[in-house]
Amino acid sequence: MPIDAAKALAAGPRTGEISWTTKDVQLYHLGIGAGTPAADPDELRYTLESRLHVLPSFATVAGSGAPGVISGLSLPGVEVELTKVLHGGQTLRIHRPIPAEGTATTTNRLAAVYDKGKAAVLVLRTEAADAQGPLWTNDAQIFVRGEGGWGGDRGPSTRLEAPSGDADRTVERPVREDQALLYRLCGDWNPLHADPEFAKLAGFDRPILHGLCTYGITLKAVVDTLLGGDVTRVRSYATRFAGVLFPGETLRIRMWRQEGSVRVAVSAVERDDAPVLADTVVEHS
Repeated sequence: MPIDAAKALAAGPRTGEISWTTKDVQLYHLGIGAGTPAADPDELRYTLESRLHVLPSFATVAGSGAPGVISGLSLPGVEVELTKVLHGGQTLRIHRPIPAEGTATTTNRLAAVYDKGKAAVLVLRTEAADAQGPLWTNDAQIFVRGEGGWGGDRGPSTRLEAPSGDADRTVERPVREDQALLYRLCGDWNPLHADPEFAKLAGFDRPILHGLCTYGITLKAVVDTLLGGDVTRVRSYATRFAGVLFPGETLRIRMWRQEGSVRVAVSAVERDDAPVLADTVVEHS
């Protein structure tokens, strides 16, 4: 079996140091569609260094952050083809606001390996801390198609009961045709998002948008729409990547207010509201 679960889980954590500047934060914000309209004060807090606020989902790329999908494939006991890999979900916990410039120590380890029958799921955990203490914890769920069926633990279900009633707010976010090409400059060089031939090998008729790009677009929409633009109110953010979005399409983002959280559903407008993100929850103060 290309995935040796016991060997992968027994591997010790890997530590490293990452740094980022205001330029990295600005590039990330542009990569998720910030800056339109360019002179809007609400957008300038994402694009102008003199008033820069850091959207918490920046943690997924900080320091050109060795994205979970790619780094998870370099673990001992894991030998799989990139064309079989999909990013299945992401959970982010924010311990305190992310500074616009900083240096942090990261610790990466495989937190779990689950057997879903037709696929294996790797849960790669990244924890970051600076001199003042913990900053964030990221869990990336990586699906590897065709690598399940060895009789291992199936793991917990991530499915949530659908929110009831009409959404409290619904917004639409057009995605540029070159959005994936811009977003990949943040550090995720997977050719699935740029190379048409590679995309076909992976089963898609054209390159797809990074799931983490949609993840960022969605969090920004929630912060701007329901949290008064205050990025420091976000405590955690979890989602399941339920489908794909193609660059040039439009995201429809539905939001339901709950006590201390926002439930979110994200779909592709042009494909009859085909699901893109599901089981999505933003917890906030």
